[in-house]
Amino acid sequence: MKQYSAADIRNIAIAGHSGSGKTTLAEALIYKTGASDRIGKTADGNTVCDYDPEEIKRKASLSAALAAVEQNGLKMNILDAPGLFDFEADMKEAVYAADTVIITVSGKSGVKVGTKKAYKAAKELGKAAIFVVTKVDDPEARFYNVLTELKTVFGPTVCPVIVPVLQNGQVVSYINLIEEKCYKYDAGGTPTECEMPTSDISEKLEYRLDGLTAAFTEAVAETDEALMEKFFEGEPFTHKELVKALHDGMNNGMITPVVCTSDVTLGGVDLLLKEIELLFPSPADAKPATAYKGDDIIEVPCDENAPASAVVFKTIADPFVGKMSFIRVNSGILRPNTEFTNARTGETEKIGKICTLVGKRQVEMTEARAGDICVAVKISAQTNDTLCSGDVFEYEKISFPKPCYHMAVRTKAQGDETKVSSGFARIMEEDPSISFVQNAETGEFVLSGLGEQHLEVAASKLKSKFGSDIELAPKKVAYRETIRSKVKVQGKHKKQSGGHGQYGDVWIEFEPCVSDSLVFEERVFGGAVPRNFFPAVEKGLQESMAKGVLAGCPVTGVKAILVDGSYHPVDSSEMAFKTAASIAFKEGMKKADPTILEPIGSLKVTVPNENTGDVMGDLNKRRGRVLGMNPASEEGMTVIEAEVPEKEMQTFATQLRQITRGMGSFDFEFVRYEQLPANLVSEVILSVGSD
Repeated sequence: MKQYSAADIRNIAIAGHSGSGKTTLAEALIYKTGASDRIGKTADGNTVCDYDPEEIKRKASLSAALAAVEQNGLKMNILDAPGLFDFEADMKEAVYAADTVIITVSGKSGVKVGTKKAYKAAKELGKAAIFVVTKVDDPEARFYNVLTELKTVFGPTVCPVIVPVLQNGQVVSYINLIEEKCYKYDAGGTPTECEMPTSDISEKLEYRLDGLTAAFTEAVAETDEALMEKFFEGEPFTHKELVKALHDGMNNGMITPVVCTSDVTLGGVDLLLKEIELLFPSPADAKPATAYKGDDIIEVPCDENAPASAVVFKTIADPFVGKMSFIRVNSGILRPNTEFTNARTGETEKIGKICTLVGKRQVEMTEARAGDICVAVKISAQTNDTLCSGDVFEYEKISFPKPCYHMAVRTKAQGDETKVSSGFARIMEEDPSISFVQNAETGEFVLSGLGEQHLEVAASKLKSKFGSDIELAPKKVAYRETIRSKVKVQGKHKKQSGGHGQYGDVWIEFEPCVSDSLVFEERVFGGAVPRNFFPAVEKGLQESMAKGVLAGCPVTGVKAILVDGSYHPVDSSEMAFKTAASIAFKEGMKKADPTILEPIGSLKVTVPNENTGDVMGDLNKRRGRVLGMNPASEEGMTVIEAEVPEKEMQTFATQLRQITRGMGSFDFEFVRYEQLPANLVSEVILSVGSD
């Protein structure tokens, strides 16, 4: 593959709702540019971009894939992003690395939550966007209804550019409003220019075309004052003016074009390729990348003559090839066998071989210039790391969604914990929205992600890539025990077995207090217990705090006062007094009205305004206390603040997704322990005891 300057590169992410035709569109673009000799199908598991065994098995994209293709002197880096909500991190990686986001919208189902999420991600990062309405040849497709919906949801920037001509509900041709030309397609997807349609096809067509042309020209006119004057004077725009206005309008976010394509005949795909060439901003056109140098914010222009700098936006952990780091070069030229400074670690990073990908096929590169995307193998850099050859600075990082769905990990093979931990460490390099930690309270290994399917795929990858088989189970809740009343008890340990015996006798007062750990005091008078045994008494109590008398949970909020006791000049020892203290603790806990405490967390959940009632109702069922509601920074959204027991949060992520259709999100953080309701104590004792 030859080298390309920034002006001849197009970095494109394809995003949208699951099932809207992202991978099918990527497959059509790859085929039309000659990078593949056939068109694969997701259902058959033979597409270029969905090559991972897990993707083939599930017939869905689970990771962003790169396909670099060439067309008319341009290089197009196509990033096919997953649409499933559990794999949102990969969608964000693809959008981050791209300059333009193609948002696929099904002509059958229209605007969905995934459509809105992709558009939001593009706007947050200042990327150009274009809607591609797919499946327009389906009998149930309604292109013009979808176009109206796009305008309603996303506003006046939506501008039709390529529209279908319908006759009796069937697509017969496609109109390019820029060229004012019409094209028909044969079964093989070959276009033929034809005459513009008339009212013979449909009585509504001329009226509709007039409206589309008016909307198109008005959107173009709003991008420039000179064009607006020309528009008001009724002068037609030249082709050159239209192309420039649409290009500039896309680049600055003033225009979001709408085009359409056919899955069956590939109708409109060649027109989309033409728009990619003419309208899509190149890295040279896009805004300079934002970076941070100490406390200063700087902008880095896309200049191949500047010192080289790049950012790792995605990582793939491959046990055979090695770690593959996807790199966007923002300035200078990245060449093999050159050294860079990793801005995060300060360490030197040597880049060996670099390549580009067409799905899983590697194509070696001799260099990657500013604006290009390449892949480096076996480097230590992680996702979001900045690599610099000159001044050291850090590019703006990708903001990944936080893990919100948690499951405990059970290893199937004894002693496999180290292997599992090592495997998940590699998977976490690949997917920053996954975490794998050992819970300090329960001792469990906990796998966290964005949903049930997310964790299932991670577990499946662990088995297929790293040979470790695990089971996922609900995670334990870290309950604690405490006391509610004051008692005074004796703990006496006396044992005679020939020779020296064992003797320790203590009287200890136990009372509730506000403390996570044991509070120990001594008020012994007259030497009833020698001072040198006080540490042994305290140690015995401390060790006993690890296990309560109700469910064997750690004990908290206890103050112990050593008030009296007795000793034997020969048989008393530190071990004897330690044992006596342990006996006193168990007896005292039983008599001091013990109870179980449960962890309570602070919840901030962001939901669409129309779903606030349903979410608050769900929180009430989970024993949550709603503290208030505030408008979110995003229009049409509300933030609900509440306190909810951790026990009730296990299924909340799934339920919230169902209620809000994927639009809701939340943060949950532990704040304190509270007394468990009496009606739940026996249930917890049984469940913890069975563990």
